[in-house]
Amino acid sequence: MLSCFSFAAAALLSLFCAPSVAVPLSKRSIAGPVFPNNFPDPSIIEVSAGWVAFATNNGRQHVPYAYSDDFNSWTLADGWDALPEVGAWSNGKNVWAPDVFELDPSHFVMYYTANTLDGSTHCLGAATSADVEGPYTPLPDILGDCHRNQGGAIDPAGFRDSDGSIYLVYKIDGNSIGHGGNCNNAVEPLVPTPIMIQPMECDGITPRGSPTQILDRGEYDGPLVEAPSLIRSSEGIYFLFFSSNCFDGPFYDVSYATATDIMGPYTKSPRALLLPGSGPNLYSPGGADVTPDGKKMVFHADLGTNANTRQMYSAEISINGTTVTI
Repeated sequence: MLSCFSFAAAALLSLFCAPSVAVPLSKRSIAGPVFPNNFPDPSIIEVSAGWVAFATNNGRQHVPYAYSDDFNSWTLADGWDALPEVGAWSNGKNVWAPDVFELDPSHFVMYYTANTLDGSTHCLGAATSADVEGPYTPLPDILGDCHRNQGGAIDPAGFRDSDGSIYLVYKIDGNSIGHGGNCNNAVEPLVPTPIMIQPMECDGITPRGSPTQILDRGEYDGPLVEAPSLIRSSEGIYFLFFSSNCFDGPFYDVSYATATDIMGPYTKSPRALLLPGSGPNLYSPGGADVTPDGKKMVFHADLGTNANTRQMYSAEISINGTTVTI
């Protein structure tokens, strides 16, 4: 049986033959907003030509994207939609938090969130392209388990482990069926908002087995945890980055949890990586994505205190043992 690394190689051959405390920010380690436009929930991927970032729908495109050749100066591809059409299972509304995963240099998978046809639930979808910028062709069916009776599924992100195995992490959107208050989940009884991990086949679009819960909200997370991004350090430690509290409030953050096994258990850091006030003009920083080498991160923060415009920032990060710093 081929490993996922073997699968990628074969494809290439066939082509050619506690309460969180903010960590202080260095002025040199963070940049942004990288452009003035709304660009929430950014995800990032490095390819041979440079860096490409994707974001939640902006009212004109399902998935806008931006690019950079140095990670510092970014250009928004104005008017380009990386995902012109969504899967037949969706009404095309509320396309959130896309993440692009490279199988090999000519096979890319985009994971995304969208409303179901009846608009009642968010589920996950997948689309494929030979080019990182798209356009991506959607698969017709929902990807994996939508967890409808638990509130739906959002915020997918792909991960390749050191042995080539592929996984998908995502959030069960429990607060969507909460009982009101902050992000609809501040009134007892609070609804779980777990982060799940789903093993995938080597094609990146076929679930393998069942998903497993690896994290959930706790006492200091407010109404939810969301926006997972998973990496493995050079020391073999798994880092699960996530946001907690409500995206449009003063306590939204970027934090992380660590484990020595990909399936957990994950231990939350006692210190958030980013909180409002961590750096100049950072209000409600969240929705982060971290590069596989654990050295770079993108995230959004509000323009002023208005969550209607969430702008992209970039940062250099450092990992030492089980600690992340900016």
